[in-house]
Amino acid sequence: MSEHLDRVKALYQAIQKLLIEEWDPIGVVDIPEAQDEYDSYVPGIYNMLISRKSKHDIFEYLWWLETEHMGLTGNWKQTEILAERLCSLAE
Repeated sequence: MSEHLDRVKALYQAIQKLLIEEWDPIGVVDIPEAQDEYDSYVPGIYNMLISRKSKHDIFEYLWWLETEHMGLTGNWKQTEILAERLCSLAE
């Protein structure tokens, strides 16, 4: 059981790291007290990854977060790259 929990924790941490360091649509990577800014999105992305959702599905979710939920313009290419990187975590 512990090995499974370790894998879950490692995947959560990898998702968190990618969201803050490579996605960061609101630009908080350099603000220490904001390092948990995107943590509420981690469980949803985790579930998509373990359910083997497509890169397109993950991209659509991230794009929705960025453009609808956050109301930002969005960076299509950066979001596409992040979706690909997230998918590679689950492999």
